[in-house]
Amino acid sequence: MQSENFKPAYLKTYNDGLFQGKIEAAFQILEKCALCPRNCEVNRLKEEKGFCEAALLPEVSSSSPHFGEENPLVGHHGSGTIFMTHCSLKCLFCQNFSISHLGEGHKISYERLGKMMIELQRIGCHNINFVSPTHYVPQILKALLYAVEKGLSVPLVYNTGGYDSVQTLKLLEGIFDIYMPDFKYSDSKTAQKYSQASDYPSIVKLALKEMFRQVGDLILDERDIALKGLLVRHLVLPQGLAGTKDVMSFLASEISKNTYVNIMDQYYPCGKIPADSPLSRRITQEEFNEAVEAAKKKGITRLDKREKLRLIWRL
Repeated sequence: MQSENFKPAYLKTYNDGLFQGKIEAAFQILEKCALCPRNCEVNRLKEEKGFCEAALLPEVSSSSPHFGEENPLVGHHGSGTIFMTHCSLKCLFCQNFSISHLGEGHKISYERLGKMMIELQRIGCHNINFVSPTHYVPQILKALLYAVEKGLSVPLVYNTGGYDSVQTLKLLEGIFDIYMPDFKYSDSKTAQKYSQASDYPSIVKLALKEMFRQVGDLILDERDIALKGLLVRHLVLPQGLAGTKDVMSFLASEISKNTYVNIMDQYYPCGKIPADSPLSRRITQEEFNEAVEAAKKKGITRLDKREKLRLIWRL
């Protein structure tokens, strides 16, 4: 697709007069918060906090061009990442532990969040990439309205751990152009042990189906920069704990064999992983190779091909 012919989904939604309704519907969810599958039902409009520890105003850890993302997002000028504080998943090995668990960041106004989007576009970022947006969907929508009225025109990326409610995702139809979920685990016991979410495997499958329904396979422009579609991340864990074979089987059979997948090798023990845990080491080269082969055997061949500095444990 030619980039000059592309218009972000949110512009059509805005021009069709549907934007304000989505904002109002999203804020209604905050009264008994059910933005994510935790369904804490706290009243965030009154600053009550649930599992994610987010209240009413958006909290942001950082906003900057990012060059460590997937090739189709980075392009030549970087992905405009906005790291949202807190998380509804809180994996014990989170590589952004200080943000997701410790709450590193600052409360900002909706207008300031909108200005961040405009600033990132102004310096040339190819997209606006919200990292861990699930628990701030209403706030992002409200800030986005400000940004649209100030001239925002680049694709939006929903960069999530994959623990997303279909109800919330349906509100985002016609808003986000690119969905980039993790598919962390295929086993419920593993998900409970490391993310306190035994329902993660079933939830992420439903979420992926809804995301794909909305945006389809990843579409690139003439520069190989992402415009629209689904991009799935899968972090390989030691001893096969991520369940890679089952993950790839699901993507191939129930989403699309043309799914763009980043099989990631950068796991390292951090956060709250104890020394005697199976996750207390990096993955081996063999474990990574097996993960890639598992994808190819299922017909998933559209893999991210970034040149990586692999720091892989040698047994």
